[in-house]
Amino acid sequence: MSHALKQVFNKDRGGRPKRKFEPGTQRFELHKKAQASLNAGLDLKVAVQLPPGEEQNDWVAVHVVDFFNRINLIYGTISDYCTEQSCPVMSGGPKYEYRWQDEHKYRKPTALSAPQYMNLLMDWIEVQINNEDIFPTNVGTPFPGGVLPVVKKILSRLFRVFVHVYIHHFDRITQMGSEAHVNTCYKHFYYFVKEFNLIDTKELEPLKEMTSRMCH
Repeated sequence: MSHALKQVFNKDRGGRPKRKFEPGTQRFELHKKAQASLNAGLDLKVAVQLPPGEEQNDWVAVHVVDFFNRINLIYGTISDYCTEQSCPVMSGGPKYEYRWQDEHKYRKPTALSAPQYMNLLMDWIEVQINNEDIFPTNVGTPFPGGVLPVVKKILSRLFRVFVHVYIHHFDRITQMGSEAHVNTCYKHFYYFVKEFNLIDTKELEPLKEMTSRMCH
């Protein structure tokens, strides 16, 4: 990892506490298992597969939290360059505009600047993954049957962060020498959502060409 990126990753620009799994819990062990297969340099397509004997919901939930932490950090590396002036619309090039909608303030899809959208998104995901009814942390507490729609929504929205970063800020990522790291994170994310069918194909469209080159 480049020195510049290390500095950014060490201070977590988002200022958000990373969600962690408690040592000794099943999910902590799964988290370690997932990290170990990555660190061993395993093929990412293989690394995302469900380990024998594990619950799919547990495996997926552990990855959702991990992707949230990592993508939040990636956005943090370019957040100084993603401003109301530079990115007045949350988009992925001229063809794709993303509007924000939630259960509270923005009940209708609303056009926002990229930084506004990102802040709302990261706050919203944090609320979901810290909600014990959706992502229980206690050993033996199964994930609720309704967790999958929430997971799909979180991952679809996180994918939009990649879209915006790649299309609007990749020059900055390159300047920092961190494109290899971001590309690896993207490939890991892409293989994971494809393995478990967690994002609609049409959502993946903005990065289709890049993905076909990067993820064979």
